[in-house]
Amino acid sequence: MTDLQEVAQGPVAHHEGCPFAGQFDLGGEPEAPAQEGGDGGDVAQVGSAGPVGSVGSVGSVGPVGTAGGDLLDGVAEWGPTDTPVGTFQLVPVRLERDLPLVTRWMNDPAVAAFWELAGAESVTEEHLRRQTDGDGRSVPCLGLLEGTPMSYWEIYRADLDQLARHYPARPHDTGVHLLIGGVAHRGHGLGSALLRTVADLVLDRRPACARVVAEPDLRNIPSVSAFLSGGFRFSAEVELPGKRAALMVRDRALRDLL
Repeated sequence: MTDLQEVAQGPVAHHEGCPFAGQFDLGGEPEAPAQEGGDGGDVAQVGSAGPVGSVGSVGSVGPVGTAGGDLLDGVAEWGPTDTPVGTFQLVPVRLERDLPLVTRWMNDPAVAAFWELAGAESVTEEHLRRQTDGDGRSVPCLGLLEGTPMSYWEIYRADLDQLARHYPARPHDTGVHLLIGGVAHRGHGLGSALLRTVADLVLDRRPACARVVAEPDLRNIPSVSAFLSGGFRFSAEVELPGKRAALMVRDRALRDLL
């Protein structure tokens, strides 16, 4: 899979090339980039940060398994965190409780255009089950803002995902996918705020992880801008199954600068 594809509310005009190309370097210690202004809109308009392929069908990259038996350091135990937009918490999906809601979000045309999971509950269920019944390399979650489910997230081990075949992955690189489900929560700049919050949660709760990564569609300028405003830097253009993506990175070493 990979990352925050597009939580899009609608089509984004096509553009040739990437407006951020050449600003940042993938290798070595990253240089602090000049941040583009504005919050880039909300990741729900931005398109979704949807998957590259499907979780569970991506195949493994190298051996899996850790001494602790938890590949993502207990996402369920990360707990609530205060943000500029309210108290936010990631809660792992339970199919019996959450399938109808996630299915409804996946059938929103703005989301379906990028996640490609529209259809009956069985379509969404299959996608979720690959993760909930898998080896723990990807954890699907609801994002609760002030106790209200308003977004869907996938926190996953990018170094064990097919994405790792397309960029110089490092051990414990962690990826995120996101869609903002409720229309009422779109268009208010929540995307950038929550991207920063979740990326920093990953870095705080996963001491072995030095980078959080995502790969929105290059054509989705609002999505790329939301990542930039959320503390990510543009790293490279990558060819992924079904799209040409912007590899976005939030570095532990730069988190206080971006």
